[in-house]
Amino acid sequence: MFDAIGQCLICKKEYTSMHIEYKPGTIIYVCPDCMKKTKDNFIWLCMNCGKSYSRPKDELISRLRGSRLENASMLRDSMQLIMGIDMCIECNPKGIIEYVCGEETTETEAVVCAK
Repeated sequence: MFDAIGQCLICKKEYTSMHIEYKPGTIIYVCPDCMKKTKDNFIWLCMNCGKSYSRPKDELISRLRGSRLENASMLRDSMQLIMGIDMCIECNPKGIIEYVCGEETTETEAVVCAK
């Protein structure tokens, strides 16, 4: 049994014992209130800097109407997700631009790609 208590990594307000092991040795604490938020929102947690991002499920699913992920809308009511991401726009903006635009980009190319 895991008896430790840690600060919720999503809201950073509450302390809780509810946790998951993201990878061996990396524990993520999530409070009950943030778990309730996952019923209506997708939550991303940057594993590099710890910043969390939350977006309404309905809004994201509606953006996917033209793609082949339309069937994902059936799962949105019952699925609770907190997704770990390797980096975010806050901690590595250049890395995100390079990922979106392709391999090494110059600063000028990054500005054009971002528009």
